[in-house]
Order: sequence, then structure tokens, then C-alpha cells
Amino acid sequence: MDKDLLAKKIVDKMMTEDKFSQWLGIQVVSVKQGHCILKMKIREEMVNGFKIAHGGIAFSFADSALAFASNGYGRLSVALECSISFAVAVNINDELTCEAKELSLTNKTGTYHIEISNQKNEKVAFFKGTVYRTSKEWSI
Repeated sequence: MDKDLLAKKIVDKMMTEDKFSQWLGIQVVSVKQGHCILKMKIREEMVNGFKIAHGGIAFSFADSALAFASNGYGRLSVALECSISFAVAVNINDELTCEAKELSLTNKTGTYHIEISNQKNEKVAFFKGTVYRTSKEWSI
């Protein structure tokens, strides 16, 4: 099977079971092994008491991108360590794009840099995540 088709099939399967990514309203724009682009829109129920998006929303959005990019190789991969920096406040109705890029891939780990931008093309958050690559293969 073509490697990008494999990645797409795995992400499609992941999305059918990922109720939280569904609740976030994530749309998969593009997926390849080690890379993905996602979109979502901020809704009223996603904001905190300051009327800006709760930091957990951006973190979760980037975490989904990490999962999709890293699992596309066909080996079940799970987060080991993640961090995020917030650069610009995110508001209700903002349309966010998230891009995950692979920095390093070994037999046991993968490291990814993920940027989140708003509809004005402003970088709103930067996320770095490392995954553990298990020996378990995805069955599709």
C-alpha cells in the first residue's frame, strides 16, 4: 500500500474512535507519514472566564495533530512528553490551522514541532511533542 494512503487510512480509523477530536470539530486537511494539517473553529463553549479559548483547547488540537502525524507510519505511537507556548490569544469564531512536522524519527521515538495559526495567519501557539513508537502495528 502507498505510504500516504496508509497514513490516511490510519487517521480515518483514529478519527472514527476519537470522540474528543470530533467534539473539537477537527477537520483533517492533509495527512502524510510524519506530517499533517488540521483545521477547527473556536466555539463559545471552548472559552474560559476571560472569554478567550482555554489553553487546553489549543493543547488538545496540537495533541491530535501529534497523534495523526506520528501514527501514520503504521506503528501505534503514544505521547511521552509535550509542551506548548501561547503567543496570541484565541477568540470565539477564530478559525485555527494546525501543522505538525516531524523533527526526528527513530525506531523507538519521534519528535514533532506543531504550529497553530489563526485566520489572520498569526502564529497563536507552538507545541513540541515526543512520542513512543510501540511495536504494535495498526490493523486497517
